[in-house]
Amino acid sequence: MEANRYLNTDRIADAWADLQSHANSGEPLDADAYRLAFADPEFLLRRETRGIRFQLEMLKPDLAQQALGVDGTVVVFGSARVRDEVTAQAALSEALASGDASAIAAAQALLRNANHYTQARAFARLVAQHSQQCPVSERLFVCTGGGPGIMEAANRGAHDEGALNVGLNIALPHEQSANPYVSPELNFKFHYFALRKMHFMMRAKALVAFPGGFGTLDELFEVITLVQCRKAKPVPILLFGTSHWKRLLNLEVLAEEGMISSEDLDLIQYVDEPQAAWDHIRRFYQLGQR
Repeated sequence: MEANRYLNTDRIADAWADLQSHANSGEPLDADAYRLAFADPEFLLRRETRGIRFQLEMLKPDLAQQALGVDGTVVVFGSARVRDEVTAQAALSEALASGDASAIAAAQALLRNANHYTQARAFARLVAQHSQQCPVSERLFVCTGGGPGIMEAANRGAHDEGALNVGLNIALPHEQSANPYVSPELNFKFHYFALRKMHFMMRAKALVAFPGGFGTLDELFEVITLVQCRKAKPVPILLFGTSHWKRLLNLEVLAEEGMISSEDLDLIQYVDEPQAAWDHIRRFYQLGQR
């Protein structure tokens, strides 16, 4: 029976080797009804096979994370445009030398927001430091969208501590690439936003949202809605940077106008320091100091 299993695996691998040899030799890939269905990219990319692609995009990251013991994650959202302080300072120096007023204003904003990069990195280090001392089954793994900016900072903080961390990247028209600090074995790329969002929530024990753009707001409100409607279990939802978030969102208006319950405002908490964010998560799950 064991021999048959390996024989079948070899035959499956042969089907892909066949496909690769065509590509390597520059031979055209003619339509071929006899080609195995799973080794037929034209077939897999048809509109009618979208459901199969959904299943594959759900299953691949799930199996890989299971294999490495990734059961609980702390998800960090935030702008892809934020840069570390050294990079931001260099950009400002260049802008000042150019004398371009719009470039100077943009570079000043970049430097002003560089502190968020520093704080996201520090927060991720706290998560990793705690988890590295826990049994694998009790660890919390930093998880981000895998791109630059705040995502890079959080992955980098976990990487600083030698901890495995997760990146759930997305294929975009401008081809966003993964940052270099995501653990290679947990570096996933998605086509479908819906499947990517589902993976964010499947293992999330907490969400920390740093300042960001439309993507950050989209992900944040999706999580709040799922928790509010009890489609997802209650988790800490932390907005990092009180002044930024309260300037951007006046959620009290929703309660005043009866659009949400006043209790719904308690779904989120505001924090300003990495330690405060981590302490809130620790209290929520009654995690001891290690």
